Amino acid sequence: MKSQAITIYCLMLYLATECSHPRSKTHIKDGDKLQGPEGKPKTERMQEKCHGPCTTSSNCSQPCVQHFRGEIGFICNGNKWQKSTETCTSLSVETLFMDLNNTSRFSVAAPFIPLHIVDYQAPEPIESVAQVIQMNCPLDYACIIDVVKSSEATSGNIAFIVKLLKNISTHLSDNVTQEKMKSYFKVANHILDKAVIPNWAFIPDKNAGSDLLQSVNWFARRFRIQNELEHITDELFIQTKGLHINHNTSERSFSFSMNVSNTTEGILGMIEVPRQELWKLPPNASEAIGIAFPTLGAVLKEAHLQNASLPRQVNGLVVSVILPERLKQILFTFEKINKSRNTRAQCVGWHSRKRRWDENVCETTLDTASKVKCWCNYTNVLMSFSILMSPMSVDNKVLDYITCIGLSVSILSLIVCLIIEATVWSRVVVTEISYMRHVCIVNIAVSLLTANVWFILGSNFNKKAQNYNWCVVVTFFSHFFYLSLFFWMLFQALLIVYGLLVVFRRMMKSCMMAIGFAIGYGCPLVIAVTTVAITVPGKGYMRHGACWLNWDNTKALLAFAIPALLIVAVNLVVVLVVAVNTQRPSIGSSRSQDVAIIIRISKNVATLTPLLGLTWGFGIATLIEGTSLIFHIIFALLNAFQN
Repeated sequence: MKSQAITIYCLMLYLATECSHPRSKTHIKDGDKLQGPEGKPKTERMQEKCHGPCTTSSNCSQPCVQHFRGEIGFICNGNKWQKSTETCTSLSVETLFMDLNNTSRFSVAAPFIPLHIVDYQAPEPIESVAQVIQMNCPLDYACIIDVVKSSEATSGNIAFIVKLLKNISTHLSDNVTQEKMKSYFKVANHILDKAVIPNWAFIPDKNAGSDLLQSVNWFARRFRIQNELEHITDELFIQTKGLHINHNTSERSFSFSMNVSNTTEGILGMIEVPRQELWKLPPNASEAIGIAFPTLGAVLKEAHLQNASLPRQVNGLVVSVILPERLKQILFTFEKINKSRNTRAQCVGWHSRKRRWDENVCETTLDTASKVKCWCNYTNVLMSFSILMSPMSVDNKVLDYITCIGLSVSILSLIVCLIIEATVWSRVVVTEISYMRHVCIVNIAVSLLTANVWFILGSNFNKKAQNYNWCVVVTFFSHFFYLSLFFWMLFQALLIVYGLLVVFRRMMKSCMMAIGFAIGYGCPLVIAVTTVAITVPGKGYMRHGACWLNWDNTKALLAFAIPALLIVAVNLVVVLVVAVNTQRPSIGSSRSQDVAIIIRISKNVATLTPLLGLTWGFGIATLIEGTSLIFHIIFALLNAFQN
């Protein structure tokens, strides 16, 4: 019995020595940044890539090197193996408490240590970590800091730490003290270092960034401020400040300055609680907490984005706020990371349930080359805010002048056209064909005139803080009346076909009018209403920063482009048919008169169709990212002077 105890004691001593002094940490490929024991990024080398044949879209996996559990996934891209996922981790519940366990191994209770601590291949589930922390360091959670900070920030270890923080915020968020906050944020800071941000890309769970943000917000929400203005934590990549507020205090604010890149200057962010919001608070003191992240925006992956090729880039600090429930609105000031003059900013809030940026909860009140001011709504699911970069926005005074002058001339011309039509109406509507020709002209003019008015409303509205519902109205009517313009052109083409093919049986004027209005206004109404019904519930109806149909996410613009371009094609075919048929001799004066009217209609269609087709061809070209400014100017000219 004594010899058996000695054997167990020696085995424990050997295992404790081996686990406390790992022989190697080589794991990550050249160029991937890791965290060494000194807290500095270091570069190591991982397991060799796959050796099998590399064919398009094929994949393979390799085991991790010694002392790491998990595997590395590769995918074939361009006849080369590229790393796609990685789950290699050296952390576990056991390794977190290695030093504490080593002490217990040399106590008289060592023979009673559970076997799973000895068996490195069967780690304790992460869910049990809260119980172990509660037993070993319940006052400050400091017992996990050293192990985490000395671990390499591999993709697998990052994922483990995210789960660790989530578990702590779920099970150990009662009575959160400043000591607990500091320990919690030191752990979070380790995986938010700008040197290890590239390793987040290989985590299989793309919601890891969102989980981290939600866990930090939830944990900070349980903290109680002791002083009037308190710097709660001050890590390099996560800062926390708090202050007391009540309904008698004046406007309160706190600011952050943090480094995002290798520049020496920090990026600024400010939170302001407006005075009118503070009036909603009770007399007793309440709390406001702000948390700033300079690097977290790079790892927040949006869910349910239909166009994954166009990720939306964060262009400022990500700032979280914890406020009393009565406060609903807050003002932010963000300094831009990218201060290019060709970029605009979109104020957004992170929706923790939808796991995506929501642009409808914020209004942009100021957008300059260096900073942006945002007025945002605050709820329990919208606690984090930032600004997104919109590189496709084109802001040029030349375009503004062309649009303003051109549309003014266009509107005046259309009004003159309608006055002339009203003056000569009784003298020109001789036959059914001529009557319907002038009905088409009037409705084309009315549709274009109304569309131009809505276009002006939408353009001026874009430069101000947007109201979502009003912007939906502007987009709907712009879409509807521009479509009406094209569908009345289609009816003109059908009128030409009717005049050529139908000789002996003429349709009643009232019947022709009903068909004309059904095509000219009924079809556009169906398309416009259907587009709204499908895209508005998912907030995909409009473009970001413009009152016009969305292209990036839902391709709602196709509801205009496809009908318009199809009508242009049909009308061109009809014009060619007229050119062939009118060469034949006609019999009878009435028939000759109709043919003359048809030729006039054809000339109108032949002139207007290529012009509109060319106009909106350039319009679609302006949607392509990186399109030259000249395309925007040509589109503005054609669109303004197309009448």
